Amino acid sequence: MTELKSHNGYYLWHYLPSRPAAIIFCILFIIATLAHFWRLSRTRAWFCLVFAIGAFFEVIGFGARAAAYERTDALMPYIIQNLFILLPPALFAASIYMTLGRIINAVNGGHLSIIRPTWLTKIFVGGDVFSFMVQGGGGGMMAGGDQSKVKLGQNMILGGLGIQLLMFGLFWLTAVLFHLKIRKNPTTESYTIDAKWEQYLGMLYMVSALIMIRSIFRVAEYVMGNDGYLLMNEWPLYVFDATLMFGVTVLFYWRHPGALTAAKIHDSERVQLESMSSKA
Repeated sequence: MTELKSHNGYYLWHYLPSRPAAIIFCILFIIATLAHFWRLSRTRAWFCLVFAIGAFFEVIGFGARAAAYERTDALMPYIIQNLFILLPPALFAASIYMTLGRIINAVNGGHLSIIRPTWLTKIFVGGDVFSFMVQGGGGGMMAGGDQSKVKLGQNMILGGLGIQLLMFGLFWLTAVLFHLKIRKNPTTESYTIDAKWEQYLGMLYMVSALIMIRSIFRVAEYVMGNDGYLLMNEWPLYVFDATLMFGVTVLFYWRHPGALTAAKIHDSERVQLESMSSKA
């Protein structure tokens, strides 16, 4: 019978990680990864590449978690699953932020945004990269086995998650204000573009909300500490992280922004043809 083992006298895990649950989510994220890379190859929307990589990170994370079932004393599976499940939302966020900029440009609504589209990607993706680096550094410290650095690693992860929540809050404000303004003062492009841009904006609201809920869960997890309920039990990870992040991959595939880009190109070509016809 498999038993919980210690690593140099220190228990990395508070429980035996569920192998079936890890395998199920590993398979789900394999499907999501393949689906997003396939969609990427069809749409050539390369700004979504980091999203597909994020889904692949989840595969690695839950694969390592499944492997850890019989190796709870091994440091490497623990490090891998910790980092590769912690970091994907930052990669998802990068594509989400860039999608908003493309929606604004598609409807020619730059003048209605509180942040110019040229700066929007730089600000949000820049903050997201910083959050990713801080969380990654903190996760590396926590998994290093040096107890003197565990607290510092936890604080770094909390800081990275705080940055992520702050950026998403500003993102929501930017998106909602833009949405309200363009509904009040619609542009010609907002009527003529083939893609239903408001549905893409709705998708961004939903995936952002899921990532924010997950980030709040992670903040609570680290605030409660190593002996807190959330780290002592496995089910919260699957309910408030794995399930929500799989939902993000499904929603982003459902309203993939690559289709929005294609619709914009098609609409531009149609306008050019109509202009040529009128001149003829």
